[in-house]
Amino acid sequence: MIRVRTCELTPMGSKIAKAAILVTAMMFFAVLALDIAVPALVLCIMALSTWLVSLDLPVAHKGGEAA
Repeated sequence: MIRVRTCELTPMGSKIAKAAILVTAMMFFAVLALDIAVPALVLCIMALSTWLVSLDLPVAHKGGEAA
């Protein structure tokens, strides 16, 4: 008869494993949030720059006469 050893986690080992899983999950969801937020920020900056360029600002027009 062959005996198979099972690996039983001690209470300390299970706490460390749960903490590792928790940290991994937190890192995953933090990166997932950045994966959404960074492109949204870039699109907002692009829209703002397009809006600023399309404004008719009096500073941009020179009123001087050509020599």
